[in-house]
Amino acid sequence: MFTVLLFVYIVTVVGNVFIAILICSDYRLHSPMYFFLVCFSIVETILSSSVVPKLLVIFVTEEMTISKVGCFAQLYLYYFISTSDLLLLTTMSIDRCIAICFPLRYFSIMANHMYISLMVSCFITPFICLLYPTMLIASVPFCGNVLDHFFCESGALLKLICLDTSLLKLNTILTSVLILIGCLTITTVSYIIIVATVIRMPTDTGRQKTFSTCLSHLTMLSLVFGSAIFILIRPPKEYSVETDKVVNLVSTVMAPLLNPFVYTLRNQKVKECIQDAVKRAKIL
Repeated sequence: MFTVLLFVYIVTVVGNVFIAILICSDYRLHSPMYFFLVCFSIVETILSSSVVPKLLVIFVTEEMTISKVGCFAQLYLYYFISTSDLLLLTTMSIDRCIAICFPLRYFSIMANHMYISLMVSCFITPFICLLYPTMLIASVPFCGNVLDHFFCESGALLKLICLDTSLLKLNTILTSVLILIGCLTITTVSYIIIVATVIRMPTDTGRQKTFSTCLSHLTMLSLVFGSAIFILIRPPKEYSVETDKVVNLVSTVMAPLLNPFVYTLRNQKVKECIQDAVKRAKIL
Protein backbone atom coordinates (compact mmCIF):
# COMPACT_ATOMS: atom_id res chain seq x y z
CA MET A 1 0.00 0.00 0.00
CA PHE A 2 2.84 2.39 0.84
CA THR A 3 4.56 1.82 -2.53
CA VAL A 4 1.33 2.18 -4.54
CA LEU A 5 0.19 5.27 -2.65
CA LEU A 6 3.63 6.92 -2.86
CA PHE A 7 3.77 6.33 -6.63
CA VAL A 8 0.25 7.71 -7.10
CA TYR A 9 1.03 10.76 -4.95
CA ILE A 10 4.26 11.57 -6.84
CA VAL A 11 2.49 11.25 -10.22
CA THR A 12 -0.37 13.43 -8.91
CA VAL A 13 1.90 16.23 -7.70
CA VAL A 14 4.22 16.15 -10.74
CA GLY A 15 1.31 16.00 -13.20
CA ASN A 16 -0.70 18.84 -11.67
CA VAL A 17 2.34 21.08 -11.14
CA PHE A 18 3.43 20.40 -14.74
CA ILE A 19 0.00 21.48 -16.05
CA ALA A 20 0.13 24.69 -13.98
CA ILE A 21 3.68 25.56 -15.14
CA LEU A 22 2.86 24.76 -18.79
CA ILE A 23 -0.19 27.03 -18.82
CA CYS A 24 1.63 29.87 -17.08
CA SER A 25 4.61 29.67 -19.46
CA ASP A 26 2.80 29.34 -22.82
CA TYR A 27 1.03 32.47 -24.11
CA ARG A 28 -1.40 30.34 -26.20
CA LEU A 29 -2.98 29.11 -22.97
CA HIS A 30 -3.40 32.54 -21.40
CA SER A 31 -7.19 32.63 -21.32
CA PRO A 32 -9.76 32.46 -18.48
CA MET A 33 -10.47 28.76 -19.10
CA TYR A 34 -6.84 27.79 -18.54
CA PHE A 35 -6.52 30.25 -15.65
CA PHE A 36 -9.24 28.27 -13.85
CA LEU A 37 -7.46 25.05 -14.81
CA VAL A 38 -4.25 26.31 -13.12
CA CYS A 39 -6.23 27.05 -9.96
CA PHE A 40 -7.93 23.65 -10.18
CA SER A 41 -4.60 21.82 -10.59
CA ILE A 42 -3.15 23.62 -7.55
CA VAL A 43 -6.26 22.85 -5.49
CA GLU A 44 -6.13 19.17 -6.48
CA THR A 45 -2.46 19.00 -5.41
CA ILE A 46 -3.25 20.57 -2.02
CA LEU A 47 -6.27 18.26 -1.57
CA SER A 48 -4.13 15.16 -2.05
CA SER A 49 -1.35 16.64 0.11
CA SER A 50 -3.74 17.30 2.99
CA VAL A 51 -4.25 13.56 3.54
CA VAL A 52 -1.76 11.34 1.67
CA PRO A 53 1.59 12.39 3.30
CA LYS A 54 0.25 11.68 6.79
CA LEU A 55 -1.10 8.34 5.57
CA LEU A 56 2.31 7.47 4.12
CA VAL A 57 3.97 8.29 7.46
CA ILE A 58 1.51 5.96 9.21
CA PHE A 59 2.37 3.14 6.80
CA VAL A 60 6.12 3.59 7.42
CA THR A 61 6.22 4.25 11.16
CA GLU A 62 3.01 2.43 12.17
CA GLU A 63 2.51 5.36 14.54
CA MET A 64 -1.22 6.00 14.14
CA THR A 65 -1.42 9.25 16.10
CA ILE A 66 -1.98 12.90 15.30
CA SER A 67 -2.00 15.94 17.60
CA LYS A 68 -5.27 17.72 18.29
CA VAL A 69 -4.03 20.87 16.56
CA GLY A 70 -2.82 18.83 13.59
CA CYS A 71 -6.13 16.98 13.41
CA PHE A 72 -8.25 20.13 13.25
CA ALA A 73 -5.83 21.75 10.83
CA GLN A 74 -6.24 18.71 8.55
CA LEU A 75 -10.01 18.77 9.03
CA TYR A 76 -10.30 22.43 8.04
CA LEU A 77 -7.84 22.23 5.15
CA TYR A 78 -9.48 19.11 3.67
CA TYR A 79 -13.01 20.53 3.67
CA PHE A 80 -11.87 24.01 2.67
CA ILE A 81 -10.06 22.62 -0.39
CA SER A 82 -12.82 20.12 -1.21
CA THR A 83 -15.40 22.91 -1.23
CA SER A 84 -13.13 25.14 -3.33
CA ASP A 85 -12.83 22.17 -5.72
CA LEU A 86 -16.62 22.07 -6.20
CA LEU A 87 -16.86 25.84 -6.62
CA LEU A 88 -14.04 25.93 -9.17
CA LEU A 89 -15.68 23.18 -11.25
CA THR A 90 -18.94 25.15 -11.10
CA THR A 91 -17.14 28.32 -12.19
CA MET A 92 -15.55 26.40 -15.06
CA SER A 93 -19.08 25.35 -16.14
CA ILE A 94 -20.10 29.00 -16.31
CA ASP A 95 -16.94 29.81 -18.26
CA ARG A 96 -17.65 27.03 -20.79
CA CYS A 97 -21.24 28.20 -21.13
CA ILE A 98 -20.19 31.77 -21.94
CA ALA A 99 -17.44 30.61 -24.34
CA ILE A 100 -19.80 28.35 -26.32
CA CYS A 101 -23.01 30.38 -26.21
CA PHE A 102 -21.53 33.89 -26.52
CA PRO A 103 -18.19 33.39 -28.34
CA LEU A 104 -18.00 36.94 -29.74
CA ARG A 105 -18.59 38.50 -26.31
CA TYR A 106 -16.53 35.98 -24.33
CA PHE A 107 -13.46 38.12 -23.65
CA SER A 108 -15.55 41.20 -22.84
CA ILE A 109 -17.68 39.24 -20.35
CA MET A 110 -14.78 37.26 -18.87
CA ALA A 111 -12.52 40.29 -18.46
CA ASN A 112 -9.63 40.19 -15.96
CA HIS A 113 -11.65 41.59 -13.07
CA MET A 114 -14.49 39.10 -13.69
CA TYR A 115 -12.54 35.83 -13.71
CA ILE A 116 -10.27 36.97 -10.86
CA SER A 117 -13.37 37.85 -8.79
CA LEU A 118 -14.88 34.44 -9.56
CA MET A 119 -11.67 32.70 -8.56
CA VAL A 120 -11.39 34.66 -5.29
CA SER A 121 -15.02 33.87 -4.43
CA CYS A 122 -14.24 30.14 -4.80
CA PHE A 123 -11.85 30.47 -1.85
CA ILE A 124 -13.56 33.16 0.24
CA THR A 125 -16.90 31.27 0.38
CA PRO A 126 -15.57 28.05 1.98
CA PHE A 127 -13.25 30.06 4.25
CA ILE A 128 -16.27 31.88 5.73
CA CYS A 129 -18.66 28.90 5.72
CA LEU A 130 -16.29 26.38 7.34
CA LEU A 131 -14.34 28.49 9.85
CA TYR A 132 -17.04 28.74 12.54
CA PRO A 133 -18.15 25.05 12.45
CA THR A 134 -14.52 23.92 12.69
CA MET A 135 -13.82 26.24 15.63
CA LEU A 136 -17.02 25.01 17.31
CA ILE A 137 -16.04 21.33 16.97
CA ALA A 138 -12.53 22.11 18.24
CA SER A 139 -13.90 23.80 21.38
CA VAL A 140 -16.16 21.00 22.66
CA PRO A 141 -15.00 18.19 25.00
CA PHE A 142 -14.13 14.76 23.59
CA CYS A 143 -14.77 11.44 25.38
CA GLY A 144 -12.54 9.35 23.14
CA ASN A 145 -9.37 9.64 21.12
CA VAL A 146 -9.65 6.86 18.52
CA LEU A 147 -10.83 7.93 15.04
CA ASP A 148 -12.33 5.21 12.88
CA HIS A 149 -10.94 6.73 9.68
CA PHE A 150 -7.67 7.29 7.81
CA PHE A 151 -7.81 11.08 8.34
CA CYS A 152 -9.61 13.60 10.56
CA GLU A 153 -13.02 13.26 8.90
CA SER A 154 -15.90 15.27 10.41
CA GLY A 155 -18.26 12.31 10.89
CA ALA A 156 -15.61 10.29 12.73
CA LEU A 157 -14.77 13.29 14.95
CA LEU A 158 -18.42 13.98 15.83
CA LYS A 159 -18.73 10.43 17.23
CA LEU A 160 -16.06 11.25 19.85
CA ILE A 161 -17.80 14.35 21.25
CA CYS A 162 -19.28 13.96 24.74
CA LEU A 163 -22.14 16.45 24.21
CA ASP A 164 -25.26 16.20 22.07
CA THR A 165 -24.06 16.67 18.49
CA SER A 166 -27.47 17.11 16.83
CA LEU A 167 -26.98 20.82 16.13
CA LEU A 168 -23.42 20.30 14.93
CA LYS A 169 -24.53 17.53 12.57
CA LEU A 170 -27.45 19.64 11.31
CA ASN A 171 -25.17 22.62 10.67
CA THR A 172 -22.65 20.40 8.85
CA ILE A 173 -25.32 18.75 6.70
CA LEU A 174 -27.10 22.03 5.86
CA THR A 175 -23.84 23.77 4.87
CA SER A 176 -22.71 20.83 2.75
CA VAL A 177 -26.07 20.27 1.05
CA LEU A 178 -26.63 23.97 0.30
CA ILE A 179 -23.20 24.31 -1.30
CA LEU A 180 -23.61 21.04 -3.22
CA ILE A 181 -27.14 21.82 -4.45
CA GLY A 182 -26.12 25.35 -5.41
CA CYS A 183 -23.13 24.06 -7.41
CA LEU A 184 -25.19 21.29 -9.04
CA THR A 185 -27.96 23.70 -10.02
CA ILE A 186 -25.60 26.22 -11.63
CA THR A 187 -23.65 23.44 -13.41
CA THR A 188 -26.83 21.74 -14.69
CA VAL A 189 -28.31 25.02 -15.97
CA SER A 190 -25.00 25.87 -17.68
CA TYR A 191 -24.89 22.54 -19.51
CA ILE A 192 -28.57 22.71 -20.49
CA ILE A 193 -27.83 26.05 -22.18
CA ILE A 194 -24.68 24.56 -23.77
CA VAL A 195 -26.59 21.56 -25.16
CA ALA A 196 -29.38 23.81 -26.49
CA THR A 197 -26.75 25.97 -28.25
CA VAL A 198 -24.84 22.98 -29.66
CA ILE A 199 -28.03 21.42 -31.09
CA ARG A 200 -28.63 24.59 -33.09
CA MET A 201 -25.15 24.47 -34.64
CA PRO A 202 -25.33 23.96 -38.44
CA THR A 203 -22.48 21.41 -38.83
CA ASP A 204 -21.71 18.05 -37.22
CA THR A 205 -18.01 19.01 -37.02
CA GLY A 206 -18.84 22.05 -34.91
CA ARG A 207 -20.98 19.96 -32.57
CA GLN A 208 -18.29 17.30 -32.13
CA LYS A 209 -15.58 19.89 -31.49
CA THR A 210 -17.72 21.68 -28.90
CA PHE A 211 -18.68 18.49 -27.07
CA SER A 212 -15.02 17.41 -27.12
CA THR A 213 -13.96 20.60 -25.30
CA CYS A 214 -16.56 19.88 -22.60
CA LEU A 215 -15.77 16.18 -22.17
CA SER A 216 -12.71 16.73 -19.92
CA HIS A 217 -14.69 19.00 -17.64
CA LEU A 218 -17.63 16.57 -17.52
CA THR A 219 -15.27 13.74 -16.55
CA MET A 220 -13.93 15.68 -13.54
CA LEU A 221 -17.46 16.80 -12.65
CA SER A 222 -18.58 13.16 -12.53
CA LEU A 223 -15.71 12.14 -10.24
CA VAL A 224 -15.88 15.06 -7.79
CA PHE A 225 -19.65 15.59 -7.66
CA GLY A 226 -20.33 11.84 -7.71
CA SER A 227 -18.23 11.28 -4.58
CA ALA A 228 -19.77 14.26 -2.77
CA ILE A 229 -23.34 13.22 -3.62
CA PHE A 230 -22.72 9.63 -2.54
CA ILE A 231 -21.36 10.70 0.87
CA LEU A 232 -23.99 13.38 1.62
CA ILE A 233 -27.20 12.26 -0.05
CA ARG A 234 -27.95 8.64 0.79
CA PRO A 235 -30.31 6.86 3.24
CA PRO A 236 -28.93 6.62 6.82
CA LYS A 237 -29.59 2.84 6.90
CA GLU A 238 -27.05 2.41 4.07
CA TYR A 239 -24.31 4.24 6.00
CA SER A 240 -21.05 2.33 6.28
CA VAL A 241 -17.77 3.63 7.66
CA GLU A 242 -15.80 1.29 5.39
CA THR A 243 -17.68 2.52 2.30
CA ASP A 244 -17.06 6.12 3.38
CA LYS A 245 -13.33 5.38 3.63
CA VAL A 246 -13.25 3.97 0.09
CA VAL A 247 -15.21 6.91 -1.38
CA ASN A 248 -13.05 9.45 0.47
CA LEU A 249 -9.91 7.70 -0.75
CA VAL A 250 -11.17 7.80 -4.36
CA SER A 251 -12.05 11.50 -4.18
CA THR A 252 -8.78 12.37 -2.41
CA VAL A 253 -6.41 10.25 -4.50
CA MET A 254 -7.98 9.28 -7.84
CA ALA A 255 -9.52 12.62 -8.89
CA PRO A 256 -6.27 14.62 -8.40
CA LEU A 257 -4.33 11.81 -10.13
CA LEU A 258 -6.60 11.78 -13.20
CA ASN A 259 -6.88 15.57 -13.55
CA PRO A 260 -3.66 16.21 -15.58
CA PHE A 261 -4.28 13.19 -17.83
CA VAL A 262 -7.92 14.06 -18.49
CA TYR A 263 -7.10 17.60 -19.58
CA THR A 264 -3.97 16.74 -21.59
CA LEU A 265 -5.39 13.71 -23.41
CA ARG A 266 -8.66 15.44 -24.36
CA ASN A 267 -7.41 18.97 -25.10
CA GLN A 268 -5.73 19.44 -28.48
CA LYS A 269 -4.26 22.85 -27.66
CA VAL A 270 -2.66 21.57 -24.44
CA LYS A 271 -1.21 18.59 -26.33
CA GLU A 272 0.30 20.93 -28.93
CA CYS A 273 1.88 23.05 -26.18
CA ILE A 274 3.32 19.94 -24.52
CA GLN A 275 4.82 18.79 -27.85
CA ASP A 276 6.39 22.24 -28.38
CA ALA A 277 7.75 22.23 -24.83
CA VAL A 278 9.34 18.79 -25.42
CA LYS A 279 10.91 20.01 -28.69
CA ARG A 280 12.37 23.07 -26.94
CA ALA A 281 13.76 20.86 -24.18
CA LYS A 282 15.45 18.60 -26.76
CA ILE A 283 17.04 21.62 -28.47
CA LEU A 284 18.39 22.90 -25.16
